[in-house]
Amino acid sequence: MQPSSHYLRCLDREIHFVQWGAADAPPLVMWHGLARTGRDFDDIAATLADRYRIICPDTIGRGFSQWSARPDAEYCLDFYAGLARSLLDQLGLQQVRWIGTSMGGAIGIKAAATTLRGRISHLVLNDIGSRIAQSAVDRIKSYAGSPPQFDTVTELEQYLRTVYTPYGWQSDAQWRRMAETSVRRLPDGKITTHYDPNMVKQFFNYPDDYVLEAEFDSLDMPVLLLRGENSDLLAPETAQEMTQRGPKATLLTVPGCGHAPCLNVPGQIEPIARFLQG
Repeated sequence: MQPSSHYLRCLDREIHFVQWGAADAPPLVMWHGLARTGRDFDDIAATLADRYRIICPDTIGRGFSQWSARPDAEYCLDFYAGLARSLLDQLGLQQVRWIGTSMGGAIGIKAAATTLRGRISHLVLNDIGSRIAQSAVDRIKSYAGSPPQFDTVTELEQYLRTVYTPYGWQSDAQWRRMAETSVRRLPDGKITTHYDPNMVKQFFNYPDDYVLEAEFDSLDMPVLLLRGENSDLLAPETAQEMTQRGPKATLLTVPGCGHAPCLNVPGQIEPIARFLQG
C-alpha cells in the first residue's frame, strides 16, 4: 500500500501530511521527531494501514510543510499543538490514537494536556519523556541550526547513516528512502537537509519547552513509553519515574538502538500494535 499526499491550511500555514489506510478506519496520528518528516513512519504505517486511517504530518518548517514567517513565535510546542488541533478539526477526527517520536511525542503530551484534551485515547511516546537530558539538548543545539551541504544525494545519505546510527538497524533501501525524503537543493545546486534551520530557535527561545512533567501528570489515557537502551535523550531514571506518576506509562526498552528507535522492524512494531488494540 502507498500513502496519499495532502495539504491543509492550519493556523494560516500550509501543512503537508501523508495518509494511509481506509478513510472510515479508526484514526491514528504518527508525528515525527525534531529534524525529520512524516515519511519516517512508512514501515510501521504500511504494517498498520489495514486497521487504521493513519495521518503522518510534516511539522511546520519540515518536509513539504511551509516554513514559518515568524520562527521565534511559531517554532515551539504550543504552536505545534495548535497545528495538531487545527489539522484534526479540519479532518473531522474527534478522537485519535497517537504515536510520537521524540518531538512528536512531546507534541502529543502537550496537545493531550491542552488543545486535544480528551481526544487522544492511546499515546505512544518513542524515546521522549516528561523532561529530556541537557546533554542531548546541547548536542541538538550544536548541529541542528547549521545543516551541512553536499554535492550529491549519495553524500547526504552517508551523512544520515552516521548521524542517525542510534536509530538502529535499517536496510539499504530504508537508508536510501530516508535520504530521498530528507533532501533539499540550494540555489547554488548543493544538497542539504529538508528543514528550516530556524527550527532550532525553539531551544533558545523556549528553554523549558520540553519540561512537561505537569502536562504528563495530568494525562489519564494509556501510555506506552519506548526507550532506546542507549538513548542519550531519555534518561533511565526519567523513564522509570514515568511508570510511577501521572498515567503510569508502560515502559518498553528497545535493544540495539539509542535515540530514537526507527519503528521499522517487527520487534518494535508488534508491541505498539498490541498496545493500540488494547
